[in-house]
Amino acid sequence: MNEMAAIERDMLTGLPGRAASLARLDEWLAGSGPPVHAMVLSLGRFETVNLAYGEAAGDGALAEIARRLVHFAEDEFELSNWIAARLGGGKFLLALWEECTRERWQWLGEALADAVALPIAAVEADVSLRLWPRIALIRAAGGEDAQAVLDRLAEALGQMKGDPGRRITWIDRSHVPIGISGAQLEADLIGAMARDEIELRFQPQYSLPDDRLVGAEALARWNHPALGQIGAGTLFAIAQRADQTSALSRHVAERALEHAGRWPEAMKLSLNVTPSDVAAAGFASEFLTLVAKTGLERSRLTLEITEQVLLGDVDAAAKVLARLHAAGIAIALDDFGAGFCNFRYLKVLPLRLLKLDRAMVDGIADDPRDVEVLKAIIAMARALDLTVVAEGIDSADKRAIAEREGCAIYQGFLKSRPIRPDDFLALVRR
Repeated sequence: MNEMAAIERDMLTGLPGRAASLARLDEWLAGSGPPVHAMVLSLGRFETVNLAYGEAAGDGALAEIARRLVHFAEDEFELSNWIAARLGGGKFLLALWEECTRERWQWLGEALADAVALPIAAVEADVSLRLWPRIALIRAAGGEDAQAVLDRLAEALGQMKGDPGRRITWIDRSHVPIGISGAQLEADLIGAMARDEIELRFQPQYSLPDDRLVGAEALARWNHPALGQIGAGTLFAIAQRADQTSALSRHVAERALEHAGRWPEAMKLSLNVTPSDVAAAGFASEFLTLVAKTGLERSRLTLEITEQVLLGDVDAAAKVLARLHAAGIAIALDDFGAGFCNFRYLKVLPLRLLKLDRAMVDGIADDPRDVEVLKAIIAMARALDLTVVAEGIDSADKRAIAEREGCAIYQGFLKSRPIRPDDFLALVRR
């Protein structure tokens, strides 16, 4: 989707619209390359959100779904040709132009449905919304018509209304493909952790204005023997089903800490914290013990939390994070500016960094209004003595604006994609 910055976008979500998605699908389908895999996501009974909570809540929910869709695609596909678009109303498209097994596309659909079904904080209504997604899948061969592909997906979604408990379907069969069962995949994950097959990638982070390498964010990957590479979003969704979220999180943290121990002392490590982590009794004590075991200085660590971590009990989460903060570990609020922004988090949490969602910088090189929003957020962060980190910096123009407006750190494809641990070690030793 990185090639589509200049196209007309949906005003609410910032995603390409229906016309752009048709043009891209027609381009792919007319080529001689791999097949096109597409899925259309429909939000069941979405109109009731507007009726119950107001249009502001509905618009915010759509913006949050769009953010999750883009994050999911960037995490899973990285270098691939893909597009995420809003087709209208509560319908979204995700399409991929590369080789992909039916089993993998099936599980990506399941993982996306899991991500969309997570609670959404509706600040205006002071509630948490839950949306029920339905997804139709297709593997389209070259020579097909893009409009016909979308029509077939829409028809399949319509047929699902008669089966309220079903959320995934293929257009060419009444049942999902026979392949790896959920139970088998969960067992595979447990075995992969035992065999140390969960891989790490490090997303380099750079300071502004001098472009000095200052650290990295740790990301998880799993190269499943049948499904291929599985990104962090799908990986943790599988772990959640297997009741292994905390075990996976600890596994990733332990491996990342071990690698960071080989870096120069000035290099910092960022780790993501899951809702299961913060909710677990004794998480702070166990994490500090793990850090002490690896020997990494606490001052070199940042824990990144998202709104999902805070939806259960903000005050309880604040107490856990306060203990870690008091121990010298920096706390960052991740994905700030995406969907609903609950400014109470800035008041009650012991934050040191504010990490802007990529949606906050996506349009700053093209839209003056986006720059003004960025200015306002940075001014607020300065008033609260928070360091601002910009992610999703994929062009020199965006980097220049981030520097000019006062972002202290950035990460993104302009400088580097997520890289293997050995490659990051070579980078820091240059």
